[in-house]
Amino acid sequence: MAQAKNSLRASIDKRQKVTFVIGNESADLDSITSSILYAYIRSSAPTLKAFSPLYVPITNIPAADIQLRPELLTLLPHANLQAEHLITLDDLPNFSNLHSKLCPEHTKWILVDHNALQGTLGSLYADRVRGAIDHHDDDCKVPKDTGDEPRIITKSGSCTSLVTEYCRKSWDALSSNAMSSGTAGAQGDTTLDDEAVVSLWDAQIAKLALASILIDTVDLTATHKVTRSDTSAVEYLEAKIMACPRTGKDFQRSHFFEQINKAKTDISSLKLKDILRKDYKQWTESGMNLGISSVVKDLNFLRRKAQEEGGEKDASTAFVSTLKSFAKERDLAIMSVMTASASSEREFSRELLVLALTDSGVKAAERFMTSNSEELELEKADGVEDKVEAASEAKETTSVKVWKQRNVDHSRKRVAPMLRQAMS
Repeated sequence: MAQAKNSLRASIDKRQKVTFVIGNESADLDSITSSILYAYIRSSAPTLKAFSPLYVPITNIPAADIQLRPELLTLLPHANLQAEHLITLDDLPNFSNLHSKLCPEHTKWILVDHNALQGTLGSLYADRVRGAIDHHDDDCKVPKDTGDEPRIITKSGSCTSLVTEYCRKSWDALSSNAMSSGTAGAQGDTTLDDEAVVSLWDAQIAKLALASILIDTVDLTATHKVTRSDTSAVEYLEAKIMACPRTGKDFQRSHFFEQINKAKTDISSLKLKDILRKDYKQWTESGMNLGISSVVKDLNFLRRKAQEEGGEKDASTAFVSTLKSFAKERDLAIMSVMTASASSEREFSRELLVLALTDSGVKAAERFMTSNSEELELEKADGVEDKVEAASEAKETTSVKVWKQRNVDHSRKRVAPMLRQAMS
């Protein structure tokens, strides 16, 4: 990864071609590991007609935001990586000269864990997207013909499972060739033979990939999400881990999952606004911006956090104030918060909050509720919405609705298209 970062800088300075592999703007664990795995395999074994020999995995956030992802920080040492090794948006030229220093014609973009390049990068490079591997609904933005890059948009519990499945043949060939050609020795490792070194490399990248799949599928127990791709990928990756004497000796999948999952759910040290942007995605529909934050704690936790930080007597008022501020900073017509948490008895539950900040947003939110309350099994929850009054801006109404979402099978992957449809 450090070598890739240096190669990226050199390629930009010399105006050379670069292929980027980029996850979505929420930069969750699945998005990050998908991009690293794909870039690692493709850079090590590029096709004969590859646009460039270098595939650069981009973590689609500023470098400072990596600290908001404790599960990632816990996972990286398992792959012999550090946070500073990751290539982030900060490693690209400033927006003011991005187009000139990173000319679109010199780039190709492969999307993982999303299939529409959004935001600033999308405004410049959307026409340079040449492939995608994703498990969300198809936004029909990726060309049908992607040449020697994949266009895989299908359901699975984890995008990393799909990337593992796609790269599996190349990965096995790469490992076999490395052992037979003495690649390990060429890298300067004189303490281990080639087979041991290659098996360690394989196990480390396998751990990186496995963690995302286990988190997204709750260690394969979320039966409504798990697909054949997920179970097959877990079996394949676990075999690579167990084949390495260094990693296989003490490896237990359940313990590995618990370690990463515990880190993911420990967000008590984060500020509320950081919690909201930790796993945040944004879209634009019919001129309106929609933002959705996914949170691993319930709304009561968020209300208490807002009250502690704001020093206000009423927790709901403090919470709504923070939501409004967060939404207005991003010019949102609708802001949604989706929670997914488990009780002490391990009972899984979801809550859904929809805050509308404009007249058009209020109407869209009403259409969303009318069209989807039955499918989502929405049950009105007392609390936050009772504290909201009309917005102070002239001719603008603010409304907020909060529900218990009894259909826990539907995550943001399903709710986001529903909201976007209501806005269109």
